[in-house]
Amino acid sequence: MKRENHTVVTEFIFQGFSSFHEHKLTLFVVFLALYLLTLAGNVIIVTIISIDRHLHTPMYFFLSMLSTSETTYTLAIVPRMLSSLIGLSQPISLAGCATQMFFFITLAINNCFLLTAMGYDRYVAICNPLRYLVIMNKRVCAQLVLGACSIGLLVAIIQISSVFRLPFCNRKVAHYFCDIRPVMKLSCADTTVHDVINFIISSLVIVVPMGLVFISYILIISAILKIASAEGRKKAFATCASHLTVVIVHYGCASIAYLKPKSENTRDQDQLISVSYTIFTPLLNPVVYTLRNKEVKDALYRAIGKKFLA
Repeated sequence: MKRENHTVVTEFIFQGFSSFHEHKLTLFVVFLALYLLTLAGNVIIVTIISIDRHLHTPMYFFLSMLSTSETTYTLAIVPRMLSSLIGLSQPISLAGCATQMFFFITLAINNCFLLTAMGYDRYVAICNPLRYLVIMNKRVCAQLVLGACSIGLLVAIIQISSVFRLPFCNRKVAHYFCDIRPVMKLSCADTTVHDVINFIISSLVIVVPMGLVFISYILIISAILKIASAEGRKKAFATCASHLTVVIVHYGCASIAYLKPKSENTRDQDQLISVSYTIFTPLLNPVVYTLRNKEVKDALYRAIGKKFLA
């Protein structure tokens, strides 16, 4: 009988926000607005960086890569989530679920390590300014981006190979996308080993980049405090403020979601935490880097000015 159950499950159904049934339309409107803002904001950032020569620096190259990654990341998850909120949800095949999980893991880890590369970039800019452009040359920048993406791809392949080897007895995913834990809960087999592997991998891909960023900022702060003028210290801190804001929120959400004990939160709490890193965190990039960053704001004004003068 068990064997028959294993062969029956060929697709999954997302339960989504079933606990918030009365508020689904409100959630749809709010999430759609935030999603469109995220897409528009990240497209604007990538476009401005590509057309404005003042932003052709390593820092903004990494920012454009992060914005591209965040945009693709939301495209893999949010459209299906929005359709489920208005009753258009369709079952997802095992292959479709594996594909969504692949993009989610690859891009989420890619984002973590891109933020680490940006932290290293800020460290070199402040602690070794005279050699900044020599150290952070095009080849090094490309290698850092390729390294971030490669780690994401490798971890995604390992995780998906582990999860989709399991036999599944249930088809109702208690989530709005194919995340690792909710899918593993549908298995008939004992997932203890898989849970341990998942926790170790999650810990490494969150704690290692977070630790590297933390070390970078200890060195950055010690270098800034040695600057004699108050104006110089203020300017140096300002160059790091946007990145530090994004880092704190990004790693904070990831840590809460993946480093907590698996039975600590209810399903509703888990979904709300997931919303923070699938909806709000991708929006943070364009908001922080356009409102807090003077160079990006100046580039926007120049682009708008040229359009009106043309």
